[in-house]
Amino acid sequence: MNPYVVFLLYMLAILGFVGFTLLLNALLGPKPKSSALKLEPFECGATPVELLNVKAVPAKYYAVAIVFILFDLETVFLFIWALGAQPLTGFMLFTFFLFTFLLIVILLYVYRARLLEAVTE
Repeated sequence: MNPYVVFLLYMLAILGFVGFTLLLNALLGPKPKSSALKLEPFECGATPVELLNVKAVPAKYYAVAIVFILFDLETVFLFIWALGAQPLTGFMLFTFFLFTFLLIVILLYVYRARLLEAVTE
């Protein structure tokens, strides 16, 4: 059997199971009635401090989040590279050192731009 057909049948089975369980939950699950008390916002069981509990996040935190995601993804790629580099050839070592060099360059940029110090101020 064609591997694409097997994959398609597998995906259809998964989607069918998910759809079936969602349908069963909608038909057989509890149907809570909304009340004024249930629709009232709360903070950890306490009465609300402000009417709107959403505060703006300072822009300096976005740079830290992007750097975190970047390094997080690069470590995942490094694990994938380690699993894929079974016959360790010269080209594979070159890609590893290039990847490591890029990581060091990014780390130096983060250090020189003082991205992490801006958050602690």
